[in-house]
Amino acid sequence: MKKLPKDYIEINGDPFIISMMYAIPQNMTGIAVYEKVGFGNHAIVHKDMWEKIVKLIPILKQKKLKLKIFDAYRPPLAHKMLKEIIPMDGFFAANPERSQHCHATAVDVCLCDENGNELAYPTKVDAYTPYFAKQIQEGKTDEFFAHLQKARHDYNAPEIAEAVKNRQFLKQLMESVGLESLPHEWWHYNLPGGRDYPMPEL
Repeated sequence: MKKLPKDYIEINGDPFIISMMYAIPQNMTGIAVYEKVGFGNHAIVHKDMWEKIVKLIPILKQKKLKLKIFDAYRPPLAHKMLKEIIPMDGFFAANPERSQHCHATAVDVCLCDENGNELAYPTKVDAYTPYFAKQIQEGKTDEFFAHLQKARHDYNAPEIAEAVKNRQFLKQLMESVGLESLPHEWWHYNLPGGRDYPMPEL
């Protein structure tokens, strides 16, 4: 990757695991969109976002946890491609300007143990499963949107007590450093006012 402008940071190294979901085909679109646009497996954020995330490092190390990053900066071209593949509402913002990922001020994350194993959550990140991905690619969404209710921060069920506890801890952790959660996606965190930042072409 070419040298980044001064206001942008690439996240890498312990205690982070970089696993950009749109750099591989195992995502809702079934296509490695980031590879297609020449971006690849890079987790890039604005320096103001990094100033929040870096505060997590001592906490993660003390608790012997890692933060797995599934999405960060999203090239506008990639966003447009994702929206073309899955045009239905409820998946991707209508245009890159509306997505904080395209402003490098959002991340999709989960916590892992010290060996890199994902902790249990009510759903996978993006509520992904191969089954639902196939359904969505065929234009069938009803079953998926019912499943997506489990991704809400207020979803609870006694049989997933551990997953709920992990979700709540992640929320507490990310909000403690000044990031904002979304009520309907337990994995997504924004920098406050992130849409006001310029939308770079990295």
